[in-house]
Amino acid sequence: MAHSLSAKKRVRQNEKRKKINRARKSQVKTQIKHFETALQNGDADAASKQYKLAAQKLDKVASTSTIHKKAAARKKSRLAKRLNALKAQTNKS
Repeated sequence: MAHSLSAKKRVRQNEKRKKINRARKSQVKTQIKHFETALQNGDADAASKQYKLAAQKLDKVASTSTIHKKAAARKKSRLAKRLNALKAQTNKS
């Protein structure tokens, strides 16, 4: 248990940051789910729009160090790979 004033303040700050970070991560997960839904529906245009929004959200969250920059880049890469596979599949058919 924190005894000094500065330690008590640090506990309060940590709780506040934790709530903000959780909200940001939740927004990213929600955006990725929207992208995955568009992928499952086979709609390449909607998936492209959702990918763009997800990439923006990942970049924003990475810029605040909520998630690591390379983790965000890895997630964007994997999403782009899936989007490109869908586009290739629709072009082939």
